[in-house]
Amino acid sequence: MREERRSHDPSPITTTSFWVKSFTIVIILILSVSVRLSVRSQALDGLIILLADSKQMDFIVIKLMGGRLMMSADLGKGPSAITSSVTVNDGEWHTVSGNTIAEVSRRVLSLTVDGSRPDSVSVKGNQLDVESTVYLGGLPSSHTARRINVSSSFPGCVRSVSLNGAMFDVSKPASHHDVTSCFTRDQKGSYFNGSGYAALMRDGYKVGSDMSVSMEFRTSQSEGVFLGLSSAKVDAIGLEMINGQVVFNVNNGAGRVSVRSIGRVLCDGQWHHLLARKTKHSLNLRVDGRSYSTPNPYPQSTSAETNNPVYLGGYPVGVKQNCLSISSRFRGCLRKLQLIKSHLSDALDLSSAHFLLGVTPNSCPVA
Repeated sequence: MREERRSHDPSPITTTSFWVKSFTIVIILILSVSVRLSVRSQALDGLIILLADSKQMDFIVIKLMGGRLMMSADLGKGPSAITSSVTVNDGEWHTVSGNTIAEVSRRVLSLTVDGSRPDSVSVKGNQLDVESTVYLGGLPSSHTARRINVSSSFPGCVRSVSLNGAMFDVSKPASHHDVTSCFTRDQKGSYFNGSGYAALMRDGYKVGSDMSVSMEFRTSQSEGVFLGLSSAKVDAIGLEMINGQVVFNVNNGAGRVSVRSIGRVLCDGQWHHLLARKTKHSLNLRVDGRSYSTPNPYPQSTSAETNNPVYLGGYPVGVKQNCLSISSRFRGCLRKLQLIKSHLSDALDLSSAHFLLGVTPNSCPVA
């Protein structure tokens, strides 16, 4: 079995929450602002950089929206915005330049990607009056976005950040939260380093009688939790890797029922696809096209009554999981995660998880 090794560049950062960099002077009464940076991401949305005053009357923001870059600014006389004509969420590095010019003869907001011809739009106002803090990659939970629509933090990498020609030292922020190093080469997926987990669906997920879990995984570890969802009673479902095989467990209230894969071990560092399906009367597991099934021996119990958060890669200490045999946290990559009911599916986007520990969403190192 090959050990998954994590490589990273010394300068970029990848952020799942916020990174704050403070200047040594207060920025006020600026007639023109030039922001330059490089980004790499495979996500759709996320805040990249924000400068604003305390009431967000004046601001400049660059963010990822629908896979494109959007820059908006307000110089105190009303907002203007511009969106890049090209998408940048292809996992490659892109150089971004954003400028605001508020001269007597020229008031322009412009955005350039990879040196292409800039897109521009007019902007009202004569000056930008902002505070001394720049937010890079997201906002603190205590920060209220009054006039700026910030849907999520930036799940990706940032490097070579400069403002009006002054380079930031991103290795020495005033404060930061949930920021890790980038992988030199990455691919689609979310990386779990074996020390934590992701928590999704804070309001709970109802398993019921029929549902499926679909995902792709890659790991070099013979044991680890894929997914756990458990009620306060006994009703639960669980997906785990034990001795290099996938095990699917379900408890509809009368007792645990399990089905597992058979054959060559799956902890070989290669991508594998699994589909775990629970119905009223059986459990079905499909791994790389091979199917395994077992009947439900409790015909009087057909529904798992859950309404609890979904845990991926592990679960918190003290949280009961009735359908997991192990507590070993997953080390490797997961992608294309879906919870499926009938014709409805919930894609699990780890960049929007309400808790992440030891997880890099939307970025998996190339083996």
